Amino acid sequence: MSENGNYYRRGLGLKAEVKPVLKKEYGSAVIEAMKASDYRLEVGRLTFRLARSLGFCYGVDRAVEYAYETCRKFPDRRIWLVGEIIHNPLVNSQLESMGVTFLYPDEDGDFDFTPVEPADVVILPAFGVSIDAFQRLRDLDCVLIDTTCGSVLHVWKRVESYARDGFTSLVHGKYRHEETRATSSQALRYEGGRFLIVRDMDEALLICDFIRGDRDAAEIRSAFEGKTSEGFDPEIHLQRIGVANQTTMLATESLEIARVVGEAIRDRWGEDEFPDRFRSFDTICSATQDRQDAVLELMQDRPDLMVVVGGYNSSNTTNLARICAQHVPTYHIEADGSIDPERGVISHRQVDTGDVVEESGWLPEEGTLEIGLTAGASTPDSLIGRTVRAILETFGEDPELALAASTTVVR
Repeated sequence: MSENGNYYRRGLGLKAEVKPVLKKEYGSAVIEAMKASDYRLEVGRLTFRLARSLGFCYGVDRAVEYAYETCRKFPDRRIWLVGEIIHNPLVNSQLESMGVTFLYPDEDGDFDFTPVEPADVVILPAFGVSIDAFQRLRDLDCVLIDTTCGSVLHVWKRVESYARDGFTSLVHGKYRHEETRATSSQALRYEGGRFLIVRDMDEALLICDFIRGDRDAAEIRSAFEGKTSEGFDPEIHLQRIGVANQTTMLATESLEIARVVGEAIRDRWGEDEFPDRFRSFDTICSATQDRQDAVLELMQDRPDLMVVVGGYNSSNTTNLARICAQHVPTYHIEADGSIDPERGVISHRQVDTGDVVEESGWLPEEGTLEIGLTAGASTPDSLIGRTVRAILETFGEDPELALAASTTVVR
């Protein structure tokens, strides 16, 4: 039901209607059977091992569910989606086929809401939107369906508190990522609120060098051009820092960035002033952490290789691939269509360069093989299950016969 006029955040009361549809489109009997069999599937000389936490998280489940409810609730209205509901091509394509029109940002990350009319319905994605975009939509008096993830809202509250108390928000995230843009904008809710976005440890160390006096303000302005709030002055706005992060970043890196920035603050101003100049809270979402921990657990008994399934623009998926690649050969694919069984070729995103390449001979023709599988929080079980089938076909196995004859019963 409506929570505030035309604004909905707690669903539309149609969960029971859309649940079977979602299960049919995004569920997988193969994956359910593997989870019931100690997350394993054995077929001939092949053994598949699933990470014990993978695929859709609660926040993604909720966002997709609300989008489907919206299409049922408003069948005669134009429905818009700000950006992508999640970073998964299959889900976004399905929403398009249901009549949802996507509004994409320009190069500066800004949205043109000119086509939106008061009678229309607009879905806000799981990543959230900036305070400016939200206010412009509210001013249009259209119906808003807000699917912003609760974990993201938790980070926003931290950033707001930093701004309220006079701290600059140092956000560990990808500058062009929708969530990071939305999160950093929360610092602007208060007059004088400031933010700076760091992509990785190298950028964080530049900030540390400046704090310690080893770099000048001009270097920081140049290195972070376009990645700060307007009028950002390193000399003034890096004296009090609160650290936050995009919820899907690599957890260990986010924590380490907070540690080194805190050390720099302590070195510059001393222990007595430290509490008044530095704040940090772990704002990595539990689902991201669980999936990263599950991969590390899988690596304690390493498979021969890993297949990571998820969108190439999915931050949490790319970070899973980064972790896996530190231990075993890793193939990050978007979907089962990335595997061509007839040619024995896989199209995958290289972890080190980000390039998408085709590779043949990626599966040995002889001997036993143990394949680890994981997937980002925006990847449905259906894609993971279809990936298992595509790998079986690559081995010359008939998926249906192979699964029926496996030690895991698949119905």
